[in-house]
Amino acid sequence: MLKNKLNISHQVELAKAEEKISKQKARQLFDSGDINKVDVGKFAGLAFIHAYLFGDIYEFAGKIRDVNMAKGNFRFAPLMYLEMSLKHIDAMPQQNFDEIIEKYVEMNIAHPFREGNGRATRIWLDVMLKQEIRQVIDWNLVDKDEYLSAMERSVVKDVEIKVLLRQALTHKVDDRALFMKGIDVSYYYEGYSEFKTEEL
Repeated sequence: MLKNKLNISHQVELAKAEEKISKQKARQLFDSGDINKVDVGKFAGLAFIHAYLFGDIYEFAGKIRDVNMAKGNFRFAPLMYLEMSLKHIDAMPQQNFDEIIEKYVEMNIAHPFREGNGRATRIWLDVMLKQEIRQVIDWNLVDKDEYLSAMERSVVKDVEIKVLLRQALTHKVDDRALFMKGIDVSYYYEGYSEFKTEEL
C-alpha cells in the first residue's frame, strides 16, 4: 500500500482516486498547453510529466525512486546504477523513429519512479515522436496483450515493439480526442478503466 497525500488506506479506493485525479491532470496537461513545457527526450521532461499527473496524490511524484523494483522475473535498473542510466538515456539520440523507440525502451528498463512509470513514459514518448518526426501513436490501435509482451521482450530485442508501434503511427499530432483516448488506453494497459478522461 503506497503512502499517499489523500490519506487513503484502502487499495481499491486509492486506485480509483489515483485514476480519477491523474486523468484529470492528463487532460489539463493537454488543454493548458503545459505539455509544450516538457523537456523533450530528457529525464527532466519525464519527471515534469510524472509530477504533473501524480503530484496531488504522492509525495514521490517526479522524484527518482529510492527502492529496487521488479515486475515478474524482470528487475528494473538497480538503484545504484539508476542515475547513471538516466544520464545515458538523456544522451541517447532521438532523431528518427527507431532511435526514439530505443530511448523509450531504455527508459522503461530504468523505471525511475515508484509508481506510474508506464503512464507517464507513454506521454513522454508521444511528445518525442511529435517533435522529432511529426507523428504520434494512436494507442487505440495497439493491442494490450501484444504491447505488454512486446515491452517485456524489448529488453532483449526491440524489433517487436518497433513493428507494433510503427503500424499505429498517425499524423494527427494535435488531435485532442486522440490524446484523451490515448490516455484511457494507456491506463487500461495498467488495469485502470473506471473513468473516461474526456468525461472527468
